[in-house]
Order: sequence, then structure tokens, then C-alpha cells
Amino acid sequence: MDRSAADTTDVEARSYGLALRDGLAGLNVVQVARCLVAVAALLLVLITLDPFPDLRNPDVATVVGGRLATTYIAFGLLAAVAVLFTVATDARSLRSLVTPLHLCLVGWMLINVVLSESREVSIQRFVLAVSATTLAVLLPLLPPTQRSFNLCLGVAALVLLVLCYLGVVLAPQYSIHTALDITEPQLAGDWRGSFGHKNVASPVMTILVYLGIYLCAVGSFVMGPVIAALAGIFLIFTGGKTSSVLCLVIYALASLVYVTRSLWLKRIICFVPLIVMNLLTVGSVASPALSSLTRLLPVDPTFTGRSDIWEFALSAVAEKPIIGHGYAAFWDDVTERQTAKGAEWAVTAAHSHNSYLDLAITIGLPGLMLVILIFVLAPLRNFQAIQTHSHSNALGKLFLTIWLFGLYYGTTETFLLERQNPIWFMFALAVAGLHFLARFQCVAQMQPER
Repeated sequence: MDRSAADTTDVEARSYGLALRDGLAGLNVVQVARCLVAVAALLLVLITLDPFPDLRNPDVATVVGGRLATTYIAFGLLAAVAVLFTVATDARSLRSLVTPLHLCLVGWMLINVVLSESREVSIQRFVLAVSATTLAVLLPLLPPTQRSFNLCLGVAALVLLVLCYLGVVLAPQYSIHTALDITEPQLAGDWRGSFGHKNVASPVMTILVYLGIYLCAVGSFVMGPVIAALAGIFLIFTGGKTSSVLCLVIYALASLVYVTRSLWLKRIICFVPLIVMNLLTVGSVASPALSSLTRLLPVDPTFTGRSDIWEFALSAVAEKPIIGHGYAAFWDDVTERQTAKGAEWAVTAAHSHNSYLDLAITIGLPGLMLVILIFVLAPLRNFQAIQTHSHSNALGKLFLTIWLFGLYYGTTETFLLERQNPIWFMFALAVAGLHFLARFQCVAQMQPER
């Protein structure tokens, strides 16, 4: 072997070794730990501690005490660690969360839990909701830079996508709905990945499409397109019609909001279609005029049977319009309640298939109004402030798009304030991100990723 070549190789090896050593020496252990907590939180929510449930097993819906306890401990510990990390470095950001509206919502939730029809159930689920929501709200503060924040989101997304695709290829009986499923065998062939239902997989994939597009926009020309493409393909195979339609419509709507300067015009663009959708869906079972209008549209006027559930849910709101039936406690045992003739099956529903209606049932109309003020109206004002101050507009648009998707997805599905639901987690993360970006340049400017 030529000596000069060996010397060159030796020099290169030493150079790489020095570079690796310098890189490791330059690592900030605390910053790495903060990123690891962020990724762990995302994976805990998106993959859960019990992925790929066997829907052919009659006991699939049975909650196992050990697994439930592990979930509570995992969320509680991660939330506590996130608080400890952020309280030391982001005290101003945390103080900005202490507002009269936020305090009113927390106070009302506590009152609602105490007065719940099933107090023990409400307390237990409220504890989990607090832990998961705390993680979601603090997650934008954990990574030290925008680049590391992007990397955390990208890594978690890729791990989830790889796991879902491996499930489809290697264990389709656990990742694709089959005709042997105990419930809803008619969904056979629809992909669900590591999730328990395609209606969870499809909105998550929609959010990942938005994430991939955002990463492309900020210069991640490998990770971004891969995430967007894999998530988009998976979304198609889930068969989730609502999410598939909303995916493109909401991105177009968010882009229109992004180029609109007037806050009032932004409100019209965001909220008028949202109000119309709620009137044509839930409103159609309360108003004969709206029902007649809905029947003129090229859609199923019952919205695949949801109209019976909405009618039953509206009657439940009328029973306790102020205090509600109790946080997350209504749908567990409704089989004894009276329903309209021919709609008896509605009492077997797991939720009301409308996030706003479900909140009215569980935490009452005052609770619903507080949620609307905090999670529907305030985020758009925050986005306007972000654009005014030119704070991370690309990241602001990602949060805006996820927030908008959640608002519209909530017209036919239930997720708002729903414990560790991944849609709620990402929605709360987006709302918190808009809140922080409107007040602080909470992430550093980043260089394009290669």
C-alpha cells in the first residue's frame, strides 16, 4: 500500500475524530434533554404505549388497569419534566399564559368536575387531560432553536410514518381494518397504521402533510418532501373522506388568510364557513328550514347517521345547559336514556361527532363559550400580531393551518379537550405556538437545512 495514501487516510481519520470530539464537547446536555423530552412527548401521543390494537379481539375496548396507570404516569412525568425545564428559562412565556380568560376556564373546569354526574370518572380523566395539555402547551418552548424544534417534529413524524408503513407491510391484520373487526367490519381495507381507527389516523396524516410542506418551506429539502409524500399516500389509503377533503381545502384557506392583511377579513374567511358548516350539520336537526336546505346539497342529509346522534345530544344539552353533565363523563353510560323512535341506536355512540356540541353536553354552555374565546377567537388575533411583527411567519403559518384544520374537523368529529387525543394535542400545540410567537421571538432564526 502506498505510504502517502496511508498517511492521508490516517490524517483524515484523526480529523473526523477531532471533529466528532469537538461536536460532542459542544453539546449542551440540557438542550439535548429538552429536545428528547419534546420528541418523547410527541411519540407518546402519536404512537401511545399500546400501538396496533387488535380490533378482532372482543376485549379490545376493555381498559386494563396496568396500562392505564402507566399512561397516567408517563404523561405526568413528562409534563413535570417539561415544567421544570421551562420554568427556569421561559418564566416570561409561562406568565403570559396566566390571563383572566385562562383562569376562568380552569376554574370552570374544576367546578364542572366537582359537580359531574360521575365525579370519579371526570376527576380521573381531567388529570390526564391536564398532563397532556401541559405537554402540548410547553412543547414549543422546549427546543432551544427553531431548527431544533423542526428537527424534533420531523424525527417524531418519520418514526410514526415508518412504524405505520412497517405495520401495513409486516402485520396488516393489526394496521388495516378487516372484515373480522368486532366493530365496523365495513371499514375492511382502510389503513389505520398504529392507531385504533382510521378516523384517528387520517387527521394525524393530514397534519403531517402540513408539517412536511412547512419543512420544505424552511429549507428541509429531504425530510420535508419525504414526510409530506408518505403522509399524503397514507391519508389516501385510510379512506378518511373528511380529512382528505379538508387537507387541501384548509391549506388553501390558510394560504388565503396568510395573504390577507385585514383582521376582520381574516375573521370572515375563517369563521363564516365554519358557522355555515355547523348550521348545516348540527343546526339541520334543530331547524326544519336548515334541514330542507341540507337536503338540497349533494351530501347524505343524515351525514352517515350523525343526525340521530346530534338530535340525541341536543336533548342532553337541554337537560343541563349551564353546568353540563360532567367533563368526559356523559357517553360512558347513556344506554338507559330515551331517544326518538327509530334512533335508539344513538345511545351506543361514543361521542356526539361534533366537538362544540360535545363540550356543551359535558362542560355546559359557559364552558363552551370560554373554549371558543380561547381556542377559536384568540389564535387568529395572535396570528395577526405575528404577521405584524414578522415573527417566524413560516412557523406561524404551520400553526395557523393546524388550528384551522382542527376547527373544521371538529364540526363532524369530537376532539376538543379530549385528554391525550393526538388531534387535540397538535391543536393545543398550534394554539400555544401562536400565543408565544405573537408575544416573543421564542425560537431563533434558522439556517436552511440540507
